[in-house]
Amino acid sequence: MTRTTLHDGWRLRAAAGPMPDLLRERDLPAQVPGSTHLDLMAAGLIPDPYLDRNEATLTWMHRVDWQYTTTFQAQGPRPGERVELVFDGIDTIATIELNGDVVGHTANMHRGYRFDVRQSLREGGNDLTVTLKSALTQAEQMQAQLGWRQRAYPHPYNAIRKMACSFGWDWGPDLQTAGLWKPVRLERWDTARLTQLRPLVTVDADGTGRIDVHLELDRAADRDYTAVITVGDAEERATVSGDIAHVTVLVPDARLWWPVGYGDQPLYELTVTLLADGEAVDTHRRRIGFRTVTVDTEPDETGTPFTFVVNGRRVFAKGANWIPDDHFLTRVTRERLERRIGQAVHANMNMLRVWGGGIYETDDFYDVCDERGVLVWQDFPFACAFYAEEEPLRGEVEAEARENITRLVAHPSLVLWNGNNENLPAHADWGWQDGLQGRTWGIGYYTELLPKIVAELDPTRPYAPGSPYSPDDLPPNDAHHGTRHEWDVWNVVDYTHYRDHIPRFCAEFGFQGPPTWATLTRWIHDEPLTPTSPAFLLHQKADDGNGKLHRGLAPHLPVPVDFESWHWATQLNQARAVAFGIEHFRSWWPRTAGALVWQLNDCWPVTSWSAVDSDERPKPLYYAVKHAFAPRLLTIQPRQGRPTLVAVNDHDQPWTGTVLATRQTLAGDMLATAELSLHVPPRSTALLDLADDLLKPTDPRREVLVATAGDAHTHHLFAEDRDLAYNPVPFTARVTPVAGGYRVDVRATSYARDIALLADKVAPDAVVDDMLISLPAGRTHTFLVRTTATLDQASTLVHPHVLRCANTVAQAASSGTSSF
Repeated sequence: MTRTTLHDGWRLRAAAGPMPDLLRERDLPAQVPGSTHLDLMAAGLIPDPYLDRNEATLTWMHRVDWQYTTTFQAQGPRPGERVELVFDGIDTIATIELNGDVVGHTANMHRGYRFDVRQSLREGGNDLTVTLKSALTQAEQMQAQLGWRQRAYPHPYNAIRKMACSFGWDWGPDLQTAGLWKPVRLERWDTARLTQLRPLVTVDADGTGRIDVHLELDRAADRDYTAVITVGDAEERATVSGDIAHVTVLVPDARLWWPVGYGDQPLYELTVTLLADGEAVDTHRRRIGFRTVTVDTEPDETGTPFTFVVNGRRVFAKGANWIPDDHFLTRVTRERLERRIGQAVHANMNMLRVWGGGIYETDDFYDVCDERGVLVWQDFPFACAFYAEEEPLRGEVEAEARENITRLVAHPSLVLWNGNNENLPAHADWGWQDGLQGRTWGIGYYTELLPKIVAELDPTRPYAPGSPYSPDDLPPNDAHHGTRHEWDVWNVVDYTHYRDHIPRFCAEFGFQGPPTWATLTRWIHDEPLTPTSPAFLLHQKADDGNGKLHRGLAPHLPVPVDFESWHWATQLNQARAVAFGIEHFRSWWPRTAGALVWQLNDCWPVTSWSAVDSDERPKPLYYAVKHAFAPRLLTIQPRQGRPTLVAVNDHDQPWTGTVLATRQTLAGDMLATAELSLHVPPRSTALLDLADDLLKPTDPRREVLVATAGDAHTHHLFAEDRDLAYNPVPFTARVTPVAGGYRVDVRATSYARDIALLADKVAPDAVVDDMLISLPAGRTHTFLVRTTATLDQASTLVHPHVLRCANTVAQAASSGTSSF
């Protein structure tokens, strides 16, 4: 078997459609893997669509057909030799020609294709052409053929098997990419090749690791072959007489793979070598991990749980939803994924949900999750739309599901296949079914086709029909059953209404905020820059997004007058809202068994629900999530009509000791004190009663309840920030240069809430170690800022633009002035 990549010498030209004159009859160098936008940017022919209002100027690209061409050298086919042209991924509607012969067509971004080119390949130079049809034009034609179906956004993304958010979303641009987005190669063999390696990994009751290796062959020569399978020191051999083989390999005393925070992540290399007469003709490798996974959905006294169980241990899923990390997918490198998944782990997350409006992620993504112990919930790519179940769409859906299940089955991080995102409540609750007029809408995929394929190809993992989902024909978003998405908060009601429901598993919830200042000002250059300036609004894709930001802020903090303070206040409110939800959900473990924030990341610079913006900078939300997902958490929650201290222990060891609870003035005078005995069993919660003298303030505007146990602490205020008598300048600060950056020592002279050091305002590469630190009077905190910049004046780190807290924003309400 020889594999020759075909990534060199590609050229790109606009083949048809409403192209500008400068592209007519012109070709340019093309990167493969790559996309048309990136090639045109590299050639200086279009501006960066992420910048200012450029996205709107590039809509002409939606209707253009593109043509990629290259010439490669090859030997002509030998007698009996197989030769295939392989595309791991094409975006999306393509006709492939080799030396003038049409060798194949593609219609699905989510799968690969291979074409027999023995009749077209020639000795010497070979001309390869890939013509890409406008995906929008194709989607409209498919919609006309299959019938109109409801969707959340204008373009018919549900009529084509392409990344749905490529057509725009409420956090993403409408760019409709095109290109050869995965590797291209020529494969040749004259014996046999392994067409499928599908290892099903389980663990026997006695601790023996079991790998059921399923193999499929494509034969060029009709003969017996030997498959040699090795895992560590274990080896099995089997004669393969037909096209399919099943070999079981046992690994005694297998080391178990655990989610991060529960144990280690040992990985074993599985190697399958195909021999003919003792000579290797093909070899495939996978990394595997030994673990078991189920989801407990056995009905209980409350309803239907949805609890992940790994290696027999019940796990609270702490995590976030994942979207493509860049709208231009080929820019997402393994190194970038390592940074992003590292940020998730650093924020105490153990799960990422690959959302159904994006892609089946790259092998690099799952490899890194395997290494870091991050559980992966994998949606099939169906989101916020009805989908036709007829051909040709149905055949493409089945082909992509089979290919990607087989590709991903070896990864221990993958713990759930999920049928779709929000299509079940769209049918049951959103009124969309009224427009179907008897047409199919996708339910057959979610309840028949996909679970059948999963049961056939990957019986080691659970499957869910959708998210949200409730069993037994119950409303899909029922809080008592299965999974729930909580979007009344943000869309309709204040974030304090997270407490209205106690979901069994909250798979989506979130609140918007703008990107960091350095990211925002790098990409948006309106003069003046305001929440309603043109480019800023183009980067706010949510329906009435700014209105919801203002309505969500007003009950807690005033809406600032000046833009820079508005930017800080809305970021702060985003952080508080999401942390409020996380603490509520975690306080109800084990009734609530998961909280997946919408969303971890961004795909371009935008006001969105993300914790990390598109330039990879953590927003204040990121730090709030890190605190709220801390292994040991103290939080004050309502129980039986009164505030109660809830201690959440996500460790394998009991949490014991003493909680010091004090009611004190904002100036630091102690009014009531109590010591509470703390004993929380492993992976459990405990409720601690608070005495009335801690809960009944003399002056609600000037008092705070503080509870501390070791490194864990929580603060409870008796009024909203806008009504509190804060000292507007509640701390002093000192800056000291240290290796790799600066240390900023802050001392509270009065109660200071949510201190944030917005380091990116000082230097683009500056990152602070923590944020949103609340300090009672007299307490201190040290912030560490990493940066390569040498600051002319260290005082810039303590400038009021940079070192901020909630106090100044809140005090603006009483003064009637801007908060800065």
